[in-house]
Amino acid sequence: MAMAPPRPPNVAVLGAGSWGTTLAAIVSQTTSSVLWARSPIVANEINSRRTNPYLPGVVLPTGLRATASLEEATSDADVLISAIPTQSVRGVLADVAPMVRPWIPVVSVSKGLEQGTHLRITEIVAELMPGHPAGALAGPNIAVEVMAGFAAAATIAMPDENLATRLAELFRTSRFRLYSTTDVVGIEIAGALKNVYAIAVGMADGAGAGDNTKAMVITRAAREMSRLGEAMGGQEQTFAGLAGIGDLIVTCTSPHSRNRQVGQELGRGRAMPEILADMTQIAEGVKTASVAIELGDKYGVRLPIACEVNAVLRGKATARDAYRGLLRVPPGHETKGVEW
Repeated sequence: MAMAPPRPPNVAVLGAGSWGTTLAAIVSQTTSSVLWARSPIVANEINSRRTNPYLPGVVLPTGLRATASLEEATSDADVLISAIPTQSVRGVLADVAPMVRPWIPVVSVSKGLEQGTHLRITEIVAELMPGHPAGALAGPNIAVEVMAGFAAAATIAMPDENLATRLAELFRTSRFRLYSTTDVVGIEIAGALKNVYAIAVGMADGAGAGDNTKAMVITRAAREMSRLGEAMGGQEQTFAGLAGIGDLIVTCTSPHSRNRQVGQELGRGRAMPEILADMTQIAEGVKTASVAIELGDKYGVRLPIACEVNAVLRGKATARDAYRGLLRVPPGHETKGVEW
């Protein structure tokens, strides 16, 4: 007797921001997809109007279902995608852990580092949900452009290569290419640090710096990011790939980038409380900068750009002070040097 084909996996996406909603919409085209929204108002809007306030002008597919109930979203899940802001991940996953079935994979698309513990998201998963394979997905992906159908690509990292390859199939479309890797550390560190450097480039824009200056900062930021990531166990090739230089470029240059917008406003002289009060979504780089510096100290890696950004974020310097500080650092060998 012929065996029935395996059923498509149930996918739960935690976090109804722009990127979580985009991934849930992609997955819903081929399998069952449930999107958890913290706000019942947002969940109801997705279900009734097929819209999300975080993705203005976008009509969501009819196969995408939203809920404000964590248990409803996760109890039948075969795959869990975490699109929660980094500093809120621990609280949500602590609630989710007893609700999900054992061993299901958890894929993080959050791009930050936890304050206080210095942990990456997959390390938080390992702590709260032992036994669940944990990985990350990252790349140069602006949510509104992906939803509009522009070609894009990303990389998914899991400890097991076969699992990474299988999970990639959930997201792959004719316009959205998914590559796979086992370098979870590299993908997470690249995804977190690029937000810090986007603030630096935004400060250059806001302060009226030229394109030469911005290109210099992006290039040296890529080197700084790679040095810390490799010291922590990431692979050099990862930082030259989609989740590294690719995501760094788009986050530093896109007008849709929240972190770049924060830097731009800082460069114009606005104060952080005022900037944050005007934002509807979180710029992860704001809280990641200080954690990156602490990790740099731990691993013996100097992070001059991140240090200058953090000083501005804390109100200890202006954007112009930051650039003057960077120019005072003496340059060494371009690729072998340990300084900016």
